Amino acid sequence: MATLTKAQPIGVFDSGIGGLTVAHAIKQMMPNENLIYFGDTAHLPYGDKSEAAIQAYSIKIADVLMKKNCKVIVIACNSASSAAYELLKEYVQHSVKVINVIDPMVNWVSENFHDCTVGLIGTKRTIQSGIYAKKIDASGRNIILHSLPTPLLVPMIEEGFFNNKISHDIIAKYLRDPLLEKIDALILGCTHYPLVKREILDFYKDAVTVLDSSAIVAKALYDYLASQDLLKDEKNGQDHFLVSDFTESFEASTKLFFNEAVQLEKHPLWN
Repeated sequence: MATLTKAQPIGVFDSGIGGLTVAHAIKQMMPNENLIYFGDTAHLPYGDKSEAAIQAYSIKIADVLMKKNCKVIVIACNSASSAAYELLKEYVQHSVKVINVIDPMVNWVSENFHDCTVGLIGTKRTIQSGIYAKKIDASGRNIILHSLPTPLLVPMIEEGFFNNKISHDIIAKYLRDPLLEKIDALILGCTHYPLVKREILDFYKDAVTVLDSSAIVAKALYDYLASQDLLKDEKNGQDHFLVSDFTESFEASTKLFFNEAVQLEKHPLWN
């Protein structure tokens, strides 16, 4: 691992606005840290892309974040975590730590839901990868996992359709699927889904524990930085938000999460 310093920023990337849920949780837990967020809005959603395409996007974004001198890269996307995490670790060659959103969630579920039935919703890419099932089975905790692809949720959220009749109807349609009957907890296997978490809780009338990865990943990042003495001591500098293409929904969502106007920098992955 290259010599890193506390002052270096944290890199976070996703296909669009979903990873802002993770970025916001990181800022809530570690307000002194500076973020460089990359939203690959030109290629969203990742959930219906091939593994090779997601890997290519992820490598390009990692190059950008490493050139920005980030001390850690957080893959704030389940599809990219399942398709590109191992490749990205190999690519950066120990020059920077890479954290994904799947392992912290699997560890949390394994520690807290022994002998339970757990549901998982996510993009087609994440569900088809089977990565949650493999890792949860490997924990040996006797957890039964029922996985359901919910491909309409990401484009719905990216277009700003949440907390309204359209989102209620689509969410209810998915959650009524027999696969998700009699579950004790539901994993939101996409970083976009916390934006509709309240609607999901309302559907279940708070009878099912709904798990989103944002705070769990932020805690995993905090623990890593603390263990390496890389937590920033004072608040200075600023966050930067890069996008591969400008979208009104991304700009509006960024303002919503961070309670201030932010300046977006366009950074195409391919010129």
